[in-house]
Amino acid sequence: MLVRKVSFTPYLLLTARERNKGGTADNVYSSLVIQFRLRGIFYCLAFMCANVVKNPKLVSLQRATNNIVKKGCVMKTLRVLGKGSKVLANFSSIFVIAIAVATLLVPSLMSWVNTRLFTDFLGNGFSWQSLIIGFIMFCMGLTLSKNDFKVLAQRPFDICVGAVAQYLIMPLSAFALCKALHLPDALAIGLMLVGCCPGGVSSNIMSYLCRGDVAFSVGMTTVSTLLAPFVTPFLMTLMASGISIQLKPVPMFLSIIETVIVPVVVGFLINFKYENNKTYQEVRACMPGVAVVGLACVVGGVTASQGHAFVASGAFVFLAVFLHNAVGYVLGYSAGVLTRMSRAKKRTVSLEVGMQNAGLATTMATSNPQLSLLPEAAVICAVSCVWHSISGTLLAGAFAQWDEYQQRRAAKKVPVEKDVPTVV
Repeated sequence: MLVRKVSFTPYLLLTARERNKGGTADNVYSSLVIQFRLRGIFYCLAFMCANVVKNPKLVSLQRATNNIVKKGCVMKTLRVLGKGSKVLANFSSIFVIAIAVATLLVPSLMSWVNTRLFTDFLGNGFSWQSLIIGFIMFCMGLTLSKNDFKVLAQRPFDICVGAVAQYLIMPLSAFALCKALHLPDALAIGLMLVGCCPGGVSSNIMSYLCRGDVAFSVGMTTVSTLLAPFVTPFLMTLMASGISIQLKPVPMFLSIIETVIVPVVVGFLINFKYENNKTYQEVRACMPGVAVVGLACVVGGVTASQGHAFVASGAFVFLAVFLHNAVGYVLGYSAGVLTRMSRAKKRTVSLEVGMQNAGLATTMATSNPQLSLLPEAAVICAVSCVWHSISGTLLAGAFAQWDEYQQRRAAKKVPVEKDVPTVV
């Protein structure tokens, strides 16, 4: 219910001298903006109350202030940051690798990421790494709109196929590779954790680059993320039953709720309210670059704490990550072929299944009270973070190059009509 009348009126902001002169609130507000007086503090309070009290003078003041902001340097700065964010997102693999290599040489560079801040009532530890992952998921929530959920309603079969492929192909392939390669318990836990996590946000960007179905990609990511609190703990508990460590599903469920679902919902609600605001749109354009920086910090934090373990078993770990990722791409594309999807959707399913949210897996491996007993598990998760970004970029580029090759080949096959001389 909106309050139409309040005791805190703009007239109270006038000084006694100005009231005697018959000054108005609008005149005083203008002078506050221009002369930067101390009473600008009260002006800001009145500005924030504009949405609640719906005072006509305050609303007109709010509009005037928005015009000042739009014409100032704030919008220009946001546009520059947005362009830089786009460039950083396009070269995310190089940036993440650079941070990982730098941290491997100087571990203290990213050691702050592993600083534990607090612990919840189930023993899940929260470090800067957990907060960074939460912010990355918040950035994903900012990209969701009402239209994305309409797509889910319009394509139930495709979304179901993608979700089943996501949580069937990657967990089973991870389990099979662990048995085939005879991975130690710690590394096996890490690989299975990557396989049981939802799809990565960067797969949406890769779908766009390879001319896939972006709306379908966002829908698959959304559904797999919303299912993660229920499916991921169940699958991990089921597959890790033969390993020395006993996993409890409840702490894992709560950890995913705290670091994934809550940030995504908050981001979606903010986007729902301010989607048409121009200033907000400029701020949102900066989020992909911020997410890349956050992912680099997560990888750097694991490298700082487990870099020595990666050096000791680097080739073996990379082989497991490479095979797991490749199987996801191939079987994901095959799922699209079997269900007779379009070429764009086949590519989308391939990227969505193969590219996992390894950043979430890394955070869970370090914050979960049971998983943290096996610190080497975070190593294979961190390697997956880097490699999935690289392989996704390469695969998207290969799809795009194939399209260009097909277009050039088709252009050569088009017969050229020759001019036939006419007889006069």
